Amino acid sequence: MKKNQSLSPLCDAAFVRAFLTMLASILSLALLSLSSSAIAASADVRSAADIAFEQYADRALIEMWRTFPEQGVSVGYYKHAQEMTVPDAASRARAIAFYDRQLAMLTKFDTARLSASHRVDLTLMRNQFEASRWDVTTFKSWQWQPSHYNIGNDFGLLLNTDYAPLETRLRHVMTRLAKVSAYYAAAKDSINEPTREHTELSILQNKGALSLFDDDLVKRVKGSKLSAAEKAMFQSRVEKAREAISGFIAHLTKLTELNTQLAPGNARSFRIGRELYAKKFAYDIQSGFSVDELHKRAIAEKASLHDAMEKRARALWPKYMDVKQMPGDRLLMIRAVIDELATRHTKRDAFVETVRKQIPALEKFVRDKNLLNQDRTRPLLVREMPRYMRGDGAGASVSAAGPYDPKANTYYNVTPLDEMSDAEAQSELREYNDWTLQILNIHEAIPGHYTQLVHANKSKSRIKTIFGNGSMVEGWAVYGERMMLDAGYGNNDDEIWLMWMKWNLRTVVNTILDIEIQTMNMSKEAAITMMMREAFQEEAEATNKWKRATLNQVQLTSYYNGYAEITALRNEMREMQGDKFSVKAFNNQFLSYGSAPVKSIRELMLMSSR
Repeated sequence: MKKNQSLSPLCDAAFVRAFLTMLASILSLALLSLSSSAIAASADVRSAADIAFEQYADRALIEMWRTFPEQGVSVGYYKHAQEMTVPDAASRARAIAFYDRQLAMLTKFDTARLSASHRVDLTLMRNQFEASRWDVTTFKSWQWQPSHYNIGNDFGLLLNTDYAPLETRLRHVMTRLAKVSAYYAAAKDSINEPTREHTELSILQNKGALSLFDDDLVKRVKGSKLSAAEKAMFQSRVEKAREAISGFIAHLTKLTELNTQLAPGNARSFRIGRELYAKKFAYDIQSGFSVDELHKRAIAEKASLHDAMEKRARALWPKYMDVKQMPGDRLLMIRAVIDELATRHTKRDAFVETVRKQIPALEKFVRDKNLLNQDRTRPLLVREMPRYMRGDGAGASVSAAGPYDPKANTYYNVTPLDEMSDAEAQSELREYNDWTLQILNIHEAIPGHYTQLVHANKSKSRIKTIFGNGSMVEGWAVYGERMMLDAGYGNNDDEIWLMWMKWNLRTVVNTILDIEIQTMNMSKEAAITMMMREAFQEEAEATNKWKRATLNQVQLTSYYNGYAEITALRNEMREMQGDKFSVKAFNNQFLSYGSAPVKSIRELMLMSSR
């Protein structure tokens, strides 16, 4: 979940009593059937328990969107789109009460009586509520990560999603605008001993949020069918919102300039330590591996990739390196070949457009190779990364349609290179050269995140989509890269395989870096050296990754963890099914379970194969 605060009233005791009465009635009916026969009783009890759980889950979601309206909008639920949460102590208390109430309700279900699918749903809901409660009460990111406070994305969704006529959406925006000043006042009061890194990110992204309320929005309002009074009120509230955002930026800037607590060496460390890391890893990744196990696997995988890359680089040396003498250090030899290939890339001012033009070719390849189902009615739009989303070290991302509004646009956000220095832009182009850029598009778009999230929105279980697992999502995107190459994408050339191995090495090194930076005090110098020497990254990419590692915890492990688990499951199913195994059938079935953790999907797939 994205935020843990709320202003909305939680459901009262009357609702809880009514629901418990309903639940008791359903279970009582199931118990009455015990007098029939043992077989019939078992079926009836399971059916009654499943019905009760489904009704509870529906009620819980409705209450959740009322409690956290911003999250409702993010999944396409617009009933409370005009409401805005002020992140104060009262809203945090209401959030905790919500989590406690839901966790208490979940204990009333006997998991032995639930279907396998509903057992997974229950587990996902419990994990999410526990994790969110832990974040508010123990991790307390709302205190030390000022980057939590940014209205850009929420207002951007309302302005850029056609969920209602323009005038209705503008009225929703106008209602929310009335609370922007209170929002940022509460944000200032909530922040305590922030890290310098999250403070600087908040300044950058809130400057981006200001761009939402510029002259273009004013012109849009003036051209709308709002009344003259509404237009005047909208303009007034926009001006006050801009003042509030600017005031928050000034407040944070003052902290970085004058407050000795934020001076280098004095500020709170972005490193969370081993104990908090292990807990966050368990909640966020829901892995079949422990932190230590995943770390050891990643180190072994790094060595294995170096072996494979050496073979590809040696094969390419005569083609690209002419008569140059091959270095004795194999990492230098691999790097030399990669550096030569990296000179082939698009132009700086054509970067976003090159991404846009590659998407149809990926769609066609997946279709021609019959790798999985695609849906042409679900649009993907490539756009420049909105300014309020920039600055966290991620150059590309996908903003997907929510399960309540699955036909809405999905955006592939790509950061343009126009604000980089010449040296930075050149480094970025070398990193995303003619081969790597294709792999990036596979990962982010087809058959990666975009495709997976389209399938997730069609899952029979909305819970598995809404309470999705990030490691499954990222792992699928990495798995999709390898799947495409295995199917012959890139003509099986050594060039694209070498560049994919370099890219895949990034996911492996991400895991090593994240664990060692957050729990072993790995220095910036050591991290940059590992990325550039052992992962063959350009300096700009390595620098951005260090920045990203200081702003996030655990998320960087999700790629390799998910990829390793999905690949292991694919191999297990292939061995079980033998000649009957189908890549397309495996992919479609795997994606049918929303974004559930891989270990849960494995349970469901193996059960369906018996």
